[in-house]
Amino acid sequence: MSTPGKGATKKEKKKPIPVKTSLNSPYSTHWSPLEREHKHFILNTLKGKLSAVGLQKQRSRRRSRKKGTKPTEDQKPAPEPAGSVQTPSKSTEPCWTNPAVRKQLAVGINEVTRGLERNELSLVLVCNSVRPANMTCHLIPLSKTRSVPACQVSSLSESLAGLLGLKYVLALGFRRGAEVFEDVVRAITPVVPPLRVAWIPTDSTAKAEEKLADTLQGQKRKLEDMSDEATDASPLNLQPLKVKKIIPNPTKIKKPKKKGKQKCLSSV
Repeated sequence: MSTPGKGATKKEKKKPIPVKTSLNSPYSTHWSPLEREHKHFILNTLKGKLSAVGLQKQRSRRRSRKKGTKPTEDQKPAPEPAGSVQTPSKSTEPCWTNPAVRKQLAVGINEVTRGLERNELSLVLVCNSVRPANMTCHLIPLSKTRSVPACQVSSLSESLAGLLGLKYVLALGFRRGAEVFEDVVRAITPVVPPLRVAWIPTDSTAKAEEKLADTLQGQKRKLEDMSDEATDASPLNLQPLKVKKIIPNPTKIKKPKKKGKQKCLSSV
């Protein structure tokens, strides 16, 4: 009878299945529906502005060299003199026709998310063709807490991807102080429907805008009054976190301490 070797026993052992824990929110967030007339107005406004600006992403083609073919002595380029030094050009990297205008936009879900977290955007538009749909659900509370108008526009990627030279445009954001797209933001903002988040009341954002208008008008208030009003207007009362007891991890395996070698002194 042939006994299986040690290698066979190792292969028979199944690898542990990786487990990832995630917390599900008890609230369901959805984008507010956009009317069909407003959808066509937004798409036409964006198409006209982007075509007028001429912003597009360009890629330079890479030269493909066949494997196994080496240049002969006749094909080798002549050595250049020591005085002429050429800097390496990055021709393979993607480039935009107008980098200054590109900096005023946030293209893609990741870039829009970073812009909302840093409170740098004034308008956010999301395409409804994102699959799975929960990839853009986190943009709803981010836009709501920062008072940024945001909505979901159908066929946004199909309409703008070709103009920008991209494959997809799943999310598009306009940065604050964007001079080129200032008229576009002003025209689209009144059409955007308000967002509804269960744990954020609609009155809190209105009060925040009224307070901002009052401060801009020049009304002077004391710091104590401002702090009291801010606490009264906040819908949530946060309590400090208190740690009652710290319990060590019982499953942690502690390595035994290595004992030093005892030196035995032999008597002569």
